[in-house]
Amino acid sequence: MNNMEIEQIVKQVLAGMQGTTAAAPKAAGPVPAKCRAAVLTDIEKIELKEYPIPEIGDDDMLVKVEGCGICGTDAHEFKRDPFGLIPVVLGHEGTGEIVKMGKNVKKDSAGKPLNIGDKVVTCVILKDDPEITMFDLNKQNVGGADVYGLLPDDNVHLNGWFADYMVIRGGSTVFNVSDLDLDSRILIEPCAVLVHAVERAKTTGILRFNSRVVVQGCGPIGLICIAVLRTMGVEHITAVDGEQKRLDFAKRMGADATVNFKDHKGIEELAGAVKDSFGGHLADFAFQCTGSPVAHSNIYKFIRSGGGLCELGFFINGGDATINPHFDLCSKEITLVGSWVYTLRDYATTFDFLKRAIAIGLPIKELITHKFPIEQINEAFVTNVKMEGLKIAVINE
Repeated sequence: MNNMEIEQIVKQVLAGMQGTTAAAPKAAGPVPAKCRAAVLTDIEKIELKEYPIPEIGDDDMLVKVEGCGICGTDAHEFKRDPFGLIPVVLGHEGTGEIVKMGKNVKKDSAGKPLNIGDKVVTCVILKDDPEITMFDLNKQNVGGADVYGLLPDDNVHLNGWFADYMVIRGGSTVFNVSDLDLDSRILIEPCAVLVHAVERAKTTGILRFNSRVVVQGCGPIGLICIAVLRTMGVEHITAVDGEQKRLDFAKRMGADATVNFKDHKGIEELAGAVKDSFGGHLADFAFQCTGSPVAHSNIYKFIRSGGGLCELGFFINGGDATINPHFDLCSKEITLVGSWVYTLRDYATTFDFLKRAIAIGLPIKELITHKFPIEQINEAFVTNVKMEGLKIAVINE
């Protein structure tokens, strides 16, 4: 046994001793009495408000926020408050460092020890839904649970990651991700969406290593979809989008062909271009990542008879799509699955996906194209709404 191994064992023993201390909530250095939170107070208006940092309970944690990505759901809330949450502290793609722990907090949701100084992410607040568990064999979707960043305001206030500090309450799912850097941690939540989507696609029995796969929409969701497929060994991926810069990035993420729909007139010509990209074959499987009803209607034309489709673009009600049930579904015997958010197991799997994607050289962290301090959060949201980048993040220095 070498010195490094001995040192690691000593660290683990000390961490275990700290985790079993049944004293009052632990603290790491001074924590201010107050902190700032970015509150959406009106449509397209976020204000920095100061709130007292509350005392935490025996099952709670206080986390110093390091950064948080802006999700499409955040942007929808910013533009028109479809969920009726105003006033609300947004932000659910966040991460930070534990600075206080209640005496009952020992491990994360996967059984990994938690200690002061650990870096964490949250998933959902389970409350009293026994159907959602870490190792649920039925793989229950967590979409019905509460999420930090989409909680109504209350006397705690620090309910979203767009703040200096956030209170993680008992009953939350939390994961120790201290072995990942900040950018990777910010990308965990959106990547989990795609890990789940690919797992849903695999249930059809159609998606395989040698499948021809089309990914429609090359925003962050579509680009991550390509990366997940590539890390799984899928070789034949065609990306479809209308922005050439995003298509260029899709190639770097693992697509071997791209189709710009702006270069083609009408769905028949576009479908022909997709077919040409696969050497004269239609796709075995397709992922629809745009949230556009028109795009959903079109994608059936890209898929061969007996092929499969995963629809994951509609995180909110984006309107109705028009299809022909006979030509699009029945006569081609398309197998269609929907995907929305993730299971807890998918969330944990995402940590390994990120490590693998980075190891094989995919530029996954370059998805974060813009970083803003919390003082410029309105500018960050406007940048997101204007689609001037890919993933926009708010970083606390």
